[in-house]
Amino acid sequence: MSKWPLPEPMRIALDQAQAGESAGEVPIGAVVVKDGAVIAMAHNAPRALHDPTAHAEVLAIRHAAAILGNDRLDGCELWVTLEPCAMCAGAIAHARIARLYYAASDPKGGAVEHGARVFEHEQSLHKPEVYSGMGEDEASAQLKTFFARLRSS
Repeated sequence: MSKWPLPEPMRIALDQAQAGESAGEVPIGAVVVKDGAVIAMAHNAPRALHDPTAHAEVLAIRHAAAILGNDRLDGCELWVTLEPCAMCAGAIAHARIARLYYAASDPKGGAVEHGARVFEHEQSLHKPEVYSGMGEDEASAQLKTFFARLRSS
């Protein structure tokens, strides 16, 4: 567990990840915040929706864009429990998310500080401020427990 209390958006993202796990999905949760208020939240749902693009980040971004009536989420923050993959990082850039907070790093599939490092390319349309590590212990434990159960069944 973290030494410090987690910010509310990350706590909600972790709760969303738990909801995803309860639904049989990989436990990843995401929250979009605008002007200090949570406006959208989601968990992974590719299995339930039969949609390989139904990652928590993409679903939360879609929901926030619908609520705001705009494809640009200027001034919004995205809080997510795992380092975004290349697809999600691309969606974050296209949505013009101002700040990205993620809990656990993903050396295998992440594309922010690992792999493709999407935001470091000249071709990236937008680069959000990136903060990592908040809630890392909790998010990592959720994922490790999920995959350990999956391997043992």
